Amino acid sequence: MNTLIKPTPWDTAAFDMPTWELTEYSEEALQQAAQTPGHYTLKVDPLADKKLLHEYGFYYCDTLMTPHCNATRLRALQHPETTISKDVDVEHALAICHGAFAHGRFNRDFNLPQERADLRYDSWLKQLLEAQQVYGLYWKNELAGFVGYSGNSLVLHAVAEKYRGKGLTKYWWSAVCGELLATGHEEVKSSISAANLAVLNLYVSLGFSFKNPQDIYHCLIP
Repeated sequence: MNTLIKPTPWDTAAFDMPTWELTEYSEEALQQAAQTPGHYTLKVDPLADKKLLHEYGFYYCDTLMTPHCNATRLRALQHPETTISKDVDVEHALAICHGAFAHGRFNRDFNLPQERADLRYDSWLKQLLEAQQVYGLYWKNELAGFVGYSGNSLVLHAVAEKYRGKGLTKYWWSAVCGELLATGHEEVKSSISAANLAVLNLYVSLGFSFKNPQDIYHCLIP
């Protein structure tokens, strides 16, 4: 059984091509990838020697950071007009989601069509909504965004454009994190692009710390 590359069926469905992730950074894994057509993802330590990656045609796409926080450090913030609820209108949430992930590594990959990258996030949100793992973010009872989660991880989130930059997001995030911590999790965490400074600053303002940075490399093998 091949353990050096593993299929990623959710990405295959979105991009209509074979998609894979390397399970380790080694020349053996890179050689295996070179012989198997498809689109590849590899996550590596930022300080790792990248020479082999370039030799095998891998190119940089993003650096991911892992913010994490516990109940002691989390800033509990409230605003009378901001609320959260799991009662979320699917079509309205999908309208907010579509095209909202310009910082996503698939949207930044020049070898992938933008519309397919958007579809990937739309499909992910649908799956989270079906599993009832989405909090709707409301301003004066109007849906303004969403936070999808899995366990103690915030995995997919977006705010409608007209509500960005108004200082509201910290209240929604504080409420969602508080809900997850109240269910018994020792900490909450997420994964964000280092290029997304607005979200990075949001997590800092709420008391999060950062760990486990990873450089993300992609490759397309015809």
